[in-house]
Parts: sequence; C-alpha cells; structure tokens
Amino acid sequence: MDIGTVVGLIVAVVAILASMVIGGGNPVGLIDFPSILVVFGGTTGAIAASFPLARLLKAHGVILKAVFAKPADPAETIKDIVQYAEVARREGILSLEGLIEDMKDEFIVRGVKMAVDGTDPELIQVIMDTELEALMDRHTAGKQIVDTIGRMAPAFGMIGTLMGLISMLSNMDDPSAIGPGMAVALITTLYGALIANVFAGPIAEKLSNRDAEEVLIKTLIITGVMSIQSGDNPRVVESKLMTFLPPAQRKAIEAEQAAAA
Repeated sequence: MDIGTVVGLIVAVVAILASMVIGGGNPVGLIDFPSILVVFGGTTGAIAASFPLARLLKAHGVILKAVFAKPADPAETIKDIVQYAEVARREGILSLEGLIEDMKDEFIVRGVKMAVDGTDPELIQVIMDTELEALMDRHTAGKQIVDTIGRMAPAFGMIGTLMGLISMLSNMDDPSAIGPGMAVALITTLYGALIANVFAGPIAEKLSNRDAEEVLIKTLIITGVMSIQSGDNPRVVESKLMTFLPPAQRKAIEAEQAAAA
C-alpha cells in the first residue's frame, strides 16, 4: 500500500473539516441530498455516457492501483540484469534459461526467453517496444476516466448551483429565506470542487507517477535484454542502465558497491 496517497487524502479531508469547525461552522450542514444527487448522479451518468461499459467496470482497479500498487526499484532491477549479464558472459546466453524460474519480472522473462531462443535482435526490440506502448496506452485509458471525473464534477456542481439560484430567485417573497437558499445552492459547487481536487486530481497525478515508474522499469529491461543479447560486457550493461537514474541515485549505488567490495 502507498501510505503517502492514503495519508494525503485523509489530511486533505481532515483539514477541510477542521477549518470549518474552527471557523464556527457545522460539518453536518454540508450534507444536502438534492445537491448530492445532482453532483454525484450527474457525474456518474456523464461518465457512463462517455466510456464503454467494459472500461468502466475496470475503473475501480485503476483507482486502487494508485493506492496499492508497489513500484519496482530501478536499482534492484539494474542489479538483477547485471547479474544475468555476468552469467551470460561467463557461461553463455543459453545458461540464462536455468535462471528463468527465479526472475521476478515477467517482462524480463519474455525478453530473456526470446534471446535464449535465438530470436532476431530487431524482432526482440520490436516486440518489447510494442508491449511497452500497449502498457502506456492502457495506463492512459485508465487515467482518462479519472481525469474526466475531475472535469465533470465541478461542471455539475455549477449546474446544481444555477438550479438552486433559479429556484431561489423565483421565490423572493420571503427575504429571510434568501441566505439559507444561497447556502444550499453553493453546496453543489463545493461538492464538485471537493471531488475534483481532493479525489480525482490527486489520484490522476498518482497514476501518472505510477505510469512513469513502470515505463522506466520496462525501458531498463528492454535496454538490458538487448545489451545482454548483443554480448556486451557486464560493466557496459551496467553503465548503459545507470544512465536512466538521476545522478544522486547513481552515486548512492556506486558508494554501496564500493563499500561491499
């Protein structure tokens, strides 16, 4: 579980409620069922009309990925690939077949299997690049639903506010009811803003980060497999892969290796 995501969402909600209580307000006063129906019902209907049902049924999995997905460590991936390169250099690339069961990433397994089978290097590159592109397309499709929620919810909040204002202005006989009526009308805008900025926006950004992390790992693997297949020295393989890491992380890995030596 990504504790940062959970804690961040909780902090945002608690801060909003606490600020209202400190300011003398009543959080219960934010509950208005007609406003909930407009914002949540309207957003749900618009999302259902915007996307195929098959994608919507998988949307919960996309959202949960932002909270529960555990990204692989690039440094560990590099370490594993360099070890495979050392074995291939010492015993031949066919020896990697005996290590397949111990490989942690299915993407590495597919690449190594193709290399062991003697598949043409250009074909290996094309197949692995195509799989990476398909992965990125799936991530984009999942994130698109969350992005759309972030756009639709404030729009329906504004629609609810306009409906409340129209209803209020059409009945001006009782001036004392104008204030409460205005408050109820504005609650829908609040609901839309909360959905967009407390839920949809952060989840969409987290999914973008997850995509970048996974793409980095897959790119490392493609580069490593192609380097092993071409018979590069393990140090050359490591040098190629280390270029994907930020300088600070490279120095930390190099310091760790020096200490281990």
